[in-house]
Amino acid sequence: MDDKKKERKSSKNNILNGLKKFWNFVWNGESFLSWIVFVILAFIVIKFIFFPVLTLVTGTSLPLVIVESCSMYHDNKNFDQWWTDNGNWYEDRNITKEQFEKYNLKNGFAKGDIFLVTGVKNLGVGDTIIFLSGSAQRPIIHRIVDLEPTQTKGDNNDRQFSKNNNAEKIDETNVPNAMIIGKATGVRIPFLGWAKLIFFEPLRSPNERGFCKA
Repeated sequence: MDDKKKERKSSKNNILNGLKKFWNFVWNGESFLSWIVFVILAFIVIKFIFFPVLTLVTGTSLPLVIVESCSMYHDNKNFDQWWTDNGNWYEDRNITKEQFEKYNLKNGFAKGDIFLVTGVKNLGVGDTIIFLSGSAQRPIIHRIVDLEPTQTKGDNNDRQFSKNNNAEKIDETNVPNAMIIGKATGVRIPFLGWAKLIFFEPLRSPNERGFCKA
C-alpha cells in the first residue's frame, strides 16, 4: 500500500515538474520555438476560452469590434464646436443639442478604436449600434437617430447611407432588428485595432486609408 502511495506521489510530482518546465520554456524561453509555442497557446486561449466566455457574458456574437472607418470621428473638436458644424441635421429631426449631450459616446470615436459590445435589448435614440447592411463585408458602427423604423447615421457623415447613394447598397434608413449585432458600450481601447487594420489598408481605396484627419 505504501509503495502505491509513493508511486502516485512520484507520478504527481513528475507531472508538476513537467508543467513547470513547460511553463518556464514558454514564458521565459528566448528561442524562436518558445515564441511560436507562446503565440499558438495565446491564440487557443483567446479563440476557444476568452471569446466564448465574453460572448456568453455580453449576449452578442461579436463581443469586441474594431472601428474600420472615420464615419464617427469628430475632428478633435469639442462638443460645442462639433454641434455648430453638424447640429442642423439633427435639429431638423427633432434631436436637440441638450439631448445629444446625454448620449453615450457623444464625442464620437476614431478608426482603429476597439469597443466592448453588448446585446441589443432596450435600444434607444443616441445608442451606437453595430449592424450589417448591403454587401458591406464589415460591421457598420453608427448612432441611432430614429426608432420607427430603426435608423442610424455616422456622426461624421453629412447624410445617411441609403441603397441609392453608395456602391455597397448600405441602407441605414431602415435597419432590420435581425441585422443588428449589438450595442457599443463606453468601454473603449483607442487605436489598438490598428494592429489588425494595418494589414488591410493596402486593399482600401486611397480616400479610406490612414488615420482620421481633421
